[in-house]
Amino acid sequence: MAAWVAARKVANLTRLSASGSAPSTRQAASLLQRRGLAGGGDHHGPPKVNFWEDPMSPSKWKEEHFVIVSLAGWGLAITGAYKFFTGGKKDTKDEKVAESH
Repeated sequence: MAAWVAARKVANLTRLSASGSAPSTRQAASLLQRRGLAGGGDHHGPPKVNFWEDPMSPSKWKEEHFVIVSLAGWGLAITGAYKFFTGGKKDTKDEKVAESH
């Protein structure tokens, strides 16, 4: 595929240089790179949905939604574990001020 694209570019350049004049709009447009793979994501399998449309099926979620929900879940789990194991410690300065009065 890459060899075919390179051959096409060479052919276009030789055609332009052989004409001797400034390239026409059509010829210049043919030199522009085509975006053959820019059609969008993976079209294999069932279409992906937003996580709020089917919250019980993570395999159907869009990839970016899965990442956001996973990171939020890990954040909640780590914060909850920290508060559980540290006992939800309060600021000791506030306790000392309250005891001294």
